[in-house]
Amino acid sequence: MKQEKITIGEIPAIIYGEKANNVYLFIHGKDGSKEEAEPFAEIILAKDCQVLSIDLPGHGERKNETERFLPWIVVPELQQIWNYMTGRWEKISLRANSIGAWYAMLAFGGKNIVKSLFVSPILDMEQLIRNMMSWAGVSEDMLETNKIIPTSFGHTLSWDYFLYVKKNHITKWDNETKILYGTKDNLTERGIVDKFVKRFNCGLTIVEEGEHWFHTKEQLTILDNWIKENS
Repeated sequence: MKQEKITIGEIPAIIYGEKANNVYLFIHGKDGSKEEAEPFAEIILAKDCQVLSIDLPGHGERKNETERFLPWIVVPELQQIWNYMTGRWEKISLRANSIGAWYAMLAFGGKNIVKSLFVSPILDMEQLIRNMMSWAGVSEDMLETNKIIPTSFGHTLSWDYFLYVKKNHITKWDNETKILYGTKDNLTERGIVDKFVKRFNCGLTIVEEGEHWFHTKEQLTILDNWIKENS
């Protein structure tokens, strides 16, 4: 499989496959990297389509950067990536994991996207943060006063992040979207998924006993088959 390593601005990226008119942008989630796209690319290249995968701030080749994994940094970067893609490919689709899907929706609402494939997407970030505040026993007043509060479960609560999220809800998402969701996803409740699917007319595949992170042999087989059927 052909791989071309490039930089877009200062963003490390890989283009998989021979030259084509169509492309999928692969957006990883927290703790991911651009190399995660390789199994996806192995499936997609058979459909006369390339895959572009990037490292988001603080991930992959960018782990030592001072820029952080924050929406006001990530969203402009994704818009920069979009401008690059429109100059190189005729048709653009998305494949995104977890928070990567949320970032994609913030960056690309209203864009001409052929299709989106979301795996365990974060669909309501405000509700997720409120859940984390509840788990940590943190009130809005406490967060406003302290600004930054670490938690015992590895996520840091941020007042600035919370304010951004409350001001930037997903209101427009009108391309064909397919979602793969596990019933044991501990970050997004089933009710939030159902509400999103109904509002934006998405396709939904439920994986019984599936977790937020698809990683077992059985889960990865389900993921591959889902991609083949929906891409």
